[in-house]
Amino acid sequence: MSVDLKAAYKTVMDDHFTPTLEISFVDGAQRQTLVYEKVAWTIDGVRKGLRYGENPGQEAAMYRLVNGNLVLGDVQTIQPGRSLVTDAELLQFGKHPGKINLTDADNALNILRFLSSTPCAVIVKHNNPCGVAKGSTIAEAYDRANKADLLAAFGGCIALNRTCDKETAELITRNYAEVVVAPDFTEDALALFAAKKNLRVMKIAAMERLETYATERFLDFKSLMDGGLIAQLSFLPEARTADKLIVPEVTDKAGTVHRIARQPTAQELDDLLFGWLVESGVTSNSVLFVKDGVTVGIGTGEQDRVGVAEIARDKAYRKLADRYARETYATPYNELNDPVKQAACDAFAKETNGGLKGSAMVSDAFFPFRDGAEVGIREGVTAIIQPGGAIRDWDVIDCCNEHNVAMVFTGQRSFKH
Repeated sequence: MSVDLKAAYKTVMDDHFTPTLEISFVDGAQRQTLVYEKVAWTIDGVRKGLRYGENPGQEAAMYRLVNGNLVLGDVQTIQPGRSLVTDAELLQFGKHPGKINLTDADNALNILRFLSSTPCAVIVKHNNPCGVAKGSTIAEAYDRANKADLLAAFGGCIALNRTCDKETAELITRNYAEVVVAPDFTEDALALFAAKKNLRVMKIAAMERLETYATERFLDFKSLMDGGLIAQLSFLPEARTADKLIVPEVTDKAGTVHRIARQPTAQELDDLLFGWLVESGVTSNSVLFVKDGVTVGIGTGEQDRVGVAEIARDKAYRKLADRYARETYATPYNELNDPVKQAACDAFAKETNGGLKGSAMVSDAFFPFRDGAEVGIREGVTAIIQPGGAIRDWDVIDCCNEHNVAMVFTGQRSFKH
């Protein structure tokens, strides 16, 4: 019996979620209620929201905040009428978006809200960035972000913080992407995208005020397997400028003062801050490397700090070897089927330490021991940013001083689960 396994991915699943959702926070006689309405689009005559959830067979719905307010202590959450992702205008769609398409776009915007001062591109895959870069133009930013991880960028969500022009669209159409999000698109860019029938093109005109979200919190829910909920206020990185960084200086148990010997250069500082802001959108435990305004290696979701640093390092080597294979032999590394050519790619990656020489190392939590930092230092990392606060901060400081590596503390952890 033949079964069409592809059919499940082509379905538009009905959902039974109600048109309106209300969430109330009650304290005695005081009630604060948030009111949401379900989002839907009409595509090919079908009025529908999300195709399905994370997998076919999971009903899903997306809601936008339309009324109410919430004040918890001295924090007021984002107010109704200022929707961004939930107000995305579908200029080209092919088919209804799924839950993953929207959450990938959301996490890309979560990163971009801190990087509005310069053209920047974020490529997200399975809710994690695989390439983030700045550029003098949005085309350059996208090109650099894409080359950071050509393999993972396949089928990803591309988010741009500037109008997508023809040059950028030409670069995007050379590859396969699921979603492109931007504040606007030129007519010739849309004409190029028209050839990609299943590419979802989303215009978010309100992205021009994306930076206003950089200082505002939203209500973050985590659903538990027994139907319970955990509610928290969203994370905001506080160290967004150089004056918010801390010069590492600690006293060990013996009373000896350990202070970092070298301060970051201007270029190192730029990469450290850029990487720290990208870090806010990376699943923990995570470590990433940044060089000249582009991510070089991103390690995500690992259980130990040394392990995730090694993952980020190894990915940098593999991605550079793959890029060399594509540029030199017009073939992905995994498809070369030629030991000599593969060896040449590996040699190139080894010669340049995976592109990590001179890079900045970013960790979302402190290094409990020096071994995590040493993973990057052995590859030529010259600067490190991390929260600080470990019992053995003194040992990590000594490690950096021994190798003339600059380091700064943020004083704030950046976990994301």
